[in-house]
Amino acid sequence: MRLDKFLKVSRLIKRRTVANKVSEQGRVYVNGILAKPAKQLKEGDIISIIQADCEVKVKIIKIPSGNVSIQQAPELYEIIS
Repeated sequence: MRLDKFLKVSRLIKRRTVANKVSEQGRVYVNGILAKPAKQLKEGDIISIIQADCEVKVKIIKIPSGNVSIQQAPELYEIIS
């Protein structure tokens, strides 16, 4: 699954267009490497999102095959910091 789509489906970022902009601005890293919106993700990858004055780091637990409900979204990742 693409990075921008995962960020939207997991509700880490509310809209896919915003996820695109954030990653194009160089504020999203996957496994410590700057990532573009089309980066393909796999289970176990670590995503770092830099927002304003904080950094959110999550580990991907499960890649969904499509959209998921709001209740299931937190089950897709584990917050590291």
